[in-house]
Amino acid sequence: MSSFSHIDELLERDGVIVYKTRGVSMRPMLKQNRDLVTVRTFNGRLKKYDVPLYRRKTGGFVLHRIIGVRDDCYIIRGDNTFRKEYVPDSEVIGVLTAFKRKGKDYTVSSSGYKFYARIWNFIYPLRWLLYKGKRIGSKFKRTVFGKKAA
Repeated sequence: MSSFSHIDELLERDGVIVYKTRGVSMRPMLKQNRDLVTVRTFNGRLKKYDVPLYRRKTGGFVLHRIIGVRDDCYIIRGDNTFRKEYVPDSEVIGVLTAFKRKGKDYTVSSSGYKFYARIWNFIYPLRWLLYKGKRIGSKFKRTVFGKKAA
């Protein structure tokens, strides 16, 4: 979302922003350049499974899911990533409240969305094992059979 250099100013001014997603870190829930997200300002602390919009120290904006809450920060990970980030409240500028996927509207308060968020987080260890297994299998295949000739 680097082209949205003033997204925090727009959010502060209007209290809400709607934009098309960029990147693949929130797949399968959100697909790049297809889905629209609605992000709003908020008051107070967020909770597990919320999806905050935050600004990294490098300046980029990120929309990832909270997988843990600490007194001093949130533990955050994208649905399609395997690395945790520790994000202080001061870096969070908004929270996902709704999204449009394949033309259908969803809110984060719907039971279907809540089910998805919890299940996707619950199966994380299995997803991680499959990811690692695929990487090991690919490396083994390259080692044993070599690279394909062009």
